[in-house]
Amino acid sequence: MRGIELTPEHPVSELVEIGETAEEEGFDTLFASCHYNNRDPFVVLDRVAAATEEIRVGPGVANPYESHPVSLASRVATLQEASDGRAVCGLGAGDRSTLSNLGIDRDRPLRRVLETMKVSQKLWAGERVDHDGTFQATDAGLNYEIDPAPVYVGAQGPHMIRMAAKHADGVLVNASHPKDFAWADEQVEKGLEERPSERGNFDFAAYASVSVAEDEVAAREAARPPVAFIAGGAAPPVLERHDIDRELAETIGERIESGTFSDAFEAVTPAMIDAFCIAGTPETVSEKISSVLAYADSFVAGSPLGPDPKEAVSLVGAACRQH
Repeated sequence: MRGIELTPEHPVSELVEIGETAEEEGFDTLFASCHYNNRDPFVVLDRVAAATEEIRVGPGVANPYESHPVSLASRVATLQEASDGRAVCGLGAGDRSTLSNLGIDRDRPLRRVLETMKVSQKLWAGERVDHDGTFQATDAGLNYEIDPAPVYVGAQGPHMIRMAAKHADGVLVNASHPKDFAWADEQVEKGLEERPSERGNFDFAAYASVSVAEDEVAAREAARPPVAFIAGGAAPPVLERHDIDRELAETIGERIESGTFSDAFEAVTPAMIDAFCIAGTPETVSEKISSVLAYADSFVAGSPLGPDPKEAVSLVGAACRQH
């Protein structure tokens, strides 16, 4: 997979243009990030699908807390039908701080994601489902037929990565540094040891924050917002792996939760950008992508892409074509 992520913080018409550019630049998969404060990702994905011919489209990643898992499965199925079979389901536990702002307790995330995936696959196969676990469903079913969409699990922690390798079609490891992918590769191998052969091939995808521009300073500055979110939600072992100050990361997370985003972005350090984003000139970005692909099977270029997203799509597309 050669993928790209759109963040629906721009008008839908602009996102569609970026999606068209992504297909022209050779990307085969497009994800739209899922945050309530941005445009609805499924609207964006439908519009992109209508304006393109081959690129796969999917949420990157949807969580089964804001929407009931059965409703979420139906939304993905609708996208699969509307896109003529080009949907891919990116599924994950969601951002803890964002969910807490909505009064949602992200309880038992691994079980919730696994159960959502299994129930979705049954619904897409035309089955009726009774389920009593982290959520309930009684005699649930879809009254239309679709071909099942591949499921990629968004993951950072060891248990979620192993679960994805055992059960899903792929994993989207949200990281940007070779150290993290060397570690994630070990977790993937452990999960694959328990993967039944009938589940077929598995795609270990790097879902990396990328910021590229001809001006390196501008590229790194554009990386501050996504790096703040990543650092603010990073687990202690991840912070330790990169020698990131834990108290500062916690402070950034608190500022994000309180809505003081500019203060959170200003607190991002150069070390955080190096750890949590592939940022710089096209040459620098190409070298860093190569280092990541020493471990991962495929690559997804994620937010912010760069100070000029449309130009960045072309720049990162050229960098990806070198690998």
